[in-house]
This record gives sequence, structure tokens and C-alpha cells, in this order.
Amino acid sequence: MDQDDTTGERAVQGVLIYGFQSILSWVQLALGVYAAVMLIDAAVRREDAYRAASKQTKGMWLIFLALATALLFILPIMSFLPVIGVIAVIVYTVDVRPALRAVSGGGRGPRRGGSSSDGPYGPYNGGR
Repeated sequence: MDQDDTTGERAVQGVLIYGFQSILSWVQLALGVYAAVMLIDAAVRREDAYRAASKQTKGMWLIFLALATALLFILPIMSFLPVIGVIAVIVYTVDVRPALRAVSGGGRGPRRGGSSSDGPYGPYNGGR
């Protein structure tokens, strides 16, 4: 009877460990996909926007994000290198990307007033 208790406990522990590993694998997949999306985002931004935003070069961010994406798909998430990759993706997401969007004038935000007939140098009044 004592042996049945330990076998049952091992089975429960095995299910819990498998469930935890399954959750971690889904988290790792989601982080890898997000890193790939940020890599694509960094690739479509203009080179001069990186300089204007006083960030590192476009090539450097492409290398960082490509390495982070590769590490997230190759190594297990509990390793040291994918964690560094996640940090690089977070830095790009919260620091570099908003600065690039502000410099290039893109992004969704509230309009700063004016009407739909405003041009680049002010409102268009129909030649009046």
C-alpha cells in the first residue's frame, strides 16, 4: 500500500511537471513570434530615423533582434541567452520603437487639432 502512494504521487508530479513545461513552451513560442515581429518592425524603419532619434544604428538593432529571435526558437527559455534576448526585445519595444515612431511622425495618437483640410504649412483656406 505504501508503494501505491508513492506511485500516485510520482504520477501527479509528472503531470504537474509536464503541464509546467507545456506552459513554458507556449510562452517561449509567443516570445519568439513577438521577437520576430519586432525584427520585422526594425527592418522596415528608415535608417535616418535611428540617427534622428539618437538611438544606435539600424544594423545593430537588426543584429540584436535577429539573435534574440533565433535564441528564443533554438534554446530553452530557462537558459541564460534567451533571457538576454528577451531583454533586448523589451528595450526595443519600450525605448527605441516609440522614439522612432515620434521621429518619423507615424503612429496612432490623438490629432493635435486642425481640420482635414490642413496642409503641411497650415490650414488651406481655398485661396481666400
